[in-house]
Order: sequence, then structure tokens, then C-alpha cells
Amino acid sequence: MTETWDTIADWYAERVRTGSAMHEFARDVLLNELPSDLQGQRILDLGCGEGLITRALAMRGGSVVGIDPSSRMIDHARATEQTGATGARYAVDDGGSLDTVATSSVEWVTAGLSLNNVPDLAAAIRAVRRVLVPAGHLIFTVPHPCFETPHARWTVGADEPPGRVVGNYFAEGFWRSANPDGARRAGNQHRMLSTYVTSLVEHEFAIESVAEPAPDARVIDEHPMRAGLPPFLLVRGRRS
Repeated sequence: MTETWDTIADWYAERVRTGSAMHEFARDVLLNELPSDLQGQRILDLGCGEGLITRALAMRGGSVVGIDPSSRMIDHARATEQTGATGARYAVDDGGSLDTVATSSVEWVTAGLSLNNVPDLAAAIRAVRRVLVPAGHLIFTVPHPCFETPHARWTVGADEPPGRVVGNYFAEGFWRSANPDGARRAGNQHRMLSTYVTSLVEHEFAIESVAEPAPDARVIDEHPMRAGLPPFLLVRGRRS
């Protein structure tokens, strides 16, 4: 069976909820780019999955809607909200169009490890620009494009530290991991780092920061080979 985000949703939700250092690290580095007090702020969490980031934003006081194209993911997010209410709301929607979101209706858009799953990046950035108020912010993380190329693998030599073997960095497009225990078995869009940056510039976003956070102790304990490489790219842009 060809996996999709709907077919792996139950596995993914369980993985996140039972403790995933990588997901927690990705959440925390994104949250560090937002105010600690989000009272009065309207936020869209694009590609929310089972709601890990959405819930955290709501707990900071924000009025948050999480959207995801996977109805099964949204089912998990809503079920969690019922057992521990944070005020977060959810809707099934496509990140490339954001049809359920009104124009100029949010101050912030977050996209934690999700823009790399949207087939049409330009369409997604246009949609984000539409729903943001003037001077609103987009903050997103993606798997680091330089090290998470299609079918990249780890190598360990007897006399050398662990390294990352990457394939054709310039070959942008859809690919599917063969790892049965990885989320990217549902598919992923590889894009060069410059593609993300250029798309923001072309859609009149001012780039305020670009970061490559070093993995924290949680990640290194769970994935020791990642100690020397940034797992994610973090970008913050402001709508003109």
C-alpha cells in the first residue's frame, strides 16, 4: 500500500504523543520566534498535523486555528482538544489555498515541518500573504534542505565521526522515503534552500531571520549521529 498522511496519521499521532525529541525540538525552536504572551493575537498553524504546535500557541493565549489536509490528523487534534482543552480550533484545509481562512485575518502564520509537504510552494506563500494582515509574520521550519535530500543516509567509519551522505541536491521534487518508521514514507517535497528564500522575496516578504538550530541534548540523546548537523531550517518573514 502506498502510504499517505491519512494512512500514517494514527502512527504519527502516537509517535508525537509518546515523546519524540525531534518533534519537540522543532516545536520549541519555532516557538522561540514568537512572543511568550500571544493574548489578542490571531494565529494560523499551517499543516498542524495532530496539533503539537497549535496547542502550544493556544496555551500562550493566542486565538489559534490549525489546518491540515489530512482529515485523520484533524480527528486526532480535535480528540486531544476534547481531553485537555486549550482553546485551539481545527479545520481540514489545503495549505496551497487556505480556503477556510479569511483575507487579512491573522497576525501570525506558523508552519512547522509542513511547507515541505505542500506541492506548490508559490501557491502556499501567496495564500499565506493573503491571510496575513500587513506587517504580519510567517515563521516556518522545514527539514534542512542541504542534509535531508532524497534518500540521504548516515555513514559511520571506523576512524571517522558519523557523516551524512546526500544525493543530488539540485533535483527538486516529490520523493518518498523507504524507511518504514519515518514520516516521509508518506512523501515529501525536496527544495533547495534558495528556493524557499526566493519564494518569500518574490511574494514581497521581508526576511527577518534565517537560522540553522544546533540539535539540543534531547535530540542528540535520541539520535547521536545528528550531533554535528542542523536538522531543520528556520525562517521568519514579514509581510509588506
